[in-house]
Parts: sequence; structure tokens; C-alpha cells
Amino acid sequence: MEYFVLFVTAVLVNNVVFSQFLGICPFLGVSKKLSTAVGMGAAVAFVLTIATLVTFGIQKLVLDPLELGYMQNIAFILVIAALVQMLELILKKISPALFQALGVYLPLITTNCVILGVTILVIQKDYNLAEAIVYAVSIAIGYTLAISIFASIREQLDKTAVPAPFKGIPIALLTAGILSLAFIGFTGLV
Repeated sequence: MEYFVLFVTAVLVNNVVFSQFLGICPFLGVSKKLSTAVGMGAAVAFVLTIATLVTFGIQKLVLDPLELGYMQNIAFILVIAALVQMLELILKKISPALFQALGVYLPLITTNCVILGVTILVIQKDYNLAEAIVYAVSIAIGYTLAISIFASIREQLDKTAVPAPFKGIPIALLTAGILSLAFIGFTGLV
């Protein structure tokens, strides 16, 4: 039951985009098409899960025993950058279409604060390995849900007559704000 509550909380109640405001740059940049948004969500999910596993091990097996906690950010950034490079190579060989669709946004995962933020939060919240993985996967699902909903709405907005001053980013920001308010409704859920 504890893991279920952690899952629901991370996906809906404390959604990483709408309540913690992490990952806003790719959230706004990749959300023009649903297919690209889902691809970005999948890439973030993969990198986030693997990064959480690796950084958890580095923190518990290297940094904590050697009392090098002050090196956490640097170590975590290096791990995330290496994982993104691996993902880029894998996507280029396995799915060139997805690689092409993500284009310039794939390197954004390296600097996506969702990845670094979650790996640091896992350590700060003192989760065990199982809780860390559930939390990382839940955050990834919540991020993918948020960016997918937002992309679907933006696709519909492109087909709608929007007043000229609101076209593009202004209507996107208003939509993101309304979505954020909608997710506040999940606060009493758990």
C-alpha cells in the first residue's frame, strides 16, 4: 500500500511539472506534437529510471562511505550526461525516426532538471532502493502524462481560432497554468 500511495502522489498529487515546476523547458519545447511528447516522455522515463539506480548506488556505495557528499551534484550530472549519450546512440541505431523527431530536444534531457532533481530528491528523502525506483518510475509516468495531455491540447489549439496576441507561447502558458490548477484538484486524493 505504501508504494501505491507513493505512486499516486508522484504521478498526480505532486506532479513534477505542475507542482514542482521541474522540466518546464522541454515541457514547453517538445509538446507541439503528441508523438514527439510521448517519445520525450519515454526517453525521460528510461534515463530517469537508470539514472536513479546508478546515482543511488554511487551515493550509498561511494559518496557516503568516503564522506564525499559535497560531490553529489557533480557526480550525478556526469552520470546523467553519460546515460543521455548512451540513449542517443541507442536511438540512432534502433529508432532513427524517433531520434530525428526528438532532434535538438534529446540533448535537453542532459540538462533536464527533472532527472537531476529526482535523483537528488531520492537521496534527500532517504528512500530505500525499492522506494527510489517506484518514485523515479512514478515521476516519469507523471511527466509523460503531463507532457502528453499538454501536447494533445496544443494540437487542438493549432486547429482553433486563437486571438493573434495569444497565438503560440502565450496560449501555451495559459493552458499550462490551467492544467496546473486542474492537477491541484488531486491534492485531497492521498
